[in-house]
Amino acid sequence: MAQGRCSAASRCLALGGLLAACLLLGAADAATHRVDWSFNADSWSRGKSFRAGDVLEFNYDPSLHNVVAVDAGGYYGCSSSGRAYGSGSDRITLGPGTNYFICSLNGHCGMGMKMAVNAS
Repeated sequence: MAQGRCSAASRCLALGGLLAACLLLGAADAATHRVDWSFNADSWSRGKSFRAGDVLEFNYDPSLHNVVAVDAGGYYGCSSSGRAYGSGSDRITLGPGTNYFICSLNGHCGMGMKMAVNAS
């Protein structure tokens, strides 16, 4: 009976190791993109390719700006209903589909400080 448990445990460890290796390989494929987080930021993402798991690195002066991850309504309506970041050096991992970001300070979104990024 102990031999059966050891055999099952060995299979579980091997399967767990294989799963960990697959996750690490997937993470190795992710790219980091430095975002020019400024007015007309939407033009920064045009012509670039992004994948789910890629990281956007937003660098900015936190006394002047922030980054808020919003949904489509927040993007088009410039409403900051999502998660806000304010460190000045924010790293945000892209999910699949369209990812939306705005600056919610001082009407900046309405002046073009917003960005939509599509990740395949």
